Amino acid sequence: MINQFTILHNKNKKQHIESIVAMAVYQADNAKWISEAVDSILTQTYTDFLFVIVVDGPVPQLITDALSKAAESDERVVIAQNSHNIGLASSMNSVIDFAMQFNPSFLVRMDADDISEDHRLLRQITYLKKHSNIAILGSALTEINESGDKVGARVMPASHRQIVRILPRRCSLNHPTVVIRFNVFTDGHRYDGELRNTQDYFLWITLASKGYIFRNLKDRLLKFRRVNNFYKRRGLSKSLNEFKARLYAITKLRQFSPYNFLYACGVLSLRLMPGKVVKLAYKLDRHLLERFGKH
Repeated sequence: MINQFTILHNKNKKQHIESIVAMAVYQADNAKWISEAVDSILTQTYTDFLFVIVVDGPVPQLITDALSKAAESDERVVIAQNSHNIGLASSMNSVIDFAMQFNPSFLVRMDADDISEDHRLLRQITYLKKHSNIAILGSALTEINESGDKVGARVMPASHRQIVRILPRRCSLNHPTVVIRFNVFTDGHRYDGELRNTQDYFLWITLASKGYIFRNLKDRLLKFRRVNNFYKRRGLSKSLNEFKARLYAITKLRQFSPYNFLYACGVLSLRLMPGKVVKLAYKLDRHLLERFGKH
């Protein structure tokens, strides 16, 4: 089925926008969390952006109302609609294609259940302006539960060398924190629209193999919603795609080693275990990742 991408609301009058913030919502999202996510962007200390929100297929009225309220209150909000649910990757590609007309410098990722710190965009975009060699910039994050209480943190390796070295074993950027220099997309790169998950992991591997430079800030610039089913929701499809991504990274980045291959097989086995085991492994992974980032 061919998707129809329609702009429902657009009061923007500017011909050039420095940054595009891209977010997608779908029927299972929480309307209250969407409002919190939207507000966290609209109250940023940095203001030169267009906030493009894609409604990915039919959604409940509560979500429609929350988005309409945001669009009416701020002319930087653009609401787009997919005729049916096509997934995050294809939705982001549609935003990228729509954004080309504004000749932007940066694409900012945002998820519908997270909260950006009010200085997030200023911190990341200022950093990118000062470091023109960096194409993809992520950050650390704070993990929160359904009530907004802090339950953990996720700090990724900082340097390009560390990020690329670890890619065959794990996705070494927090996708909802990422700001991407827009020339990555004018160069022709896109998310893989065939993927319903792990689309960011595959994109980072491709970009790393093409020589684009990565960086992670140690600042915790986003509150990431870790809900109760976090340890159970990956499923067989995502587990298999992560396994394929690890093999793809080993090949594309030419990091052939028994350790990388055994790691990929081990994680696939772990993902299929009960949620309690996955939860324990997740906590161990956070600990090891923080130690790795310090070296």
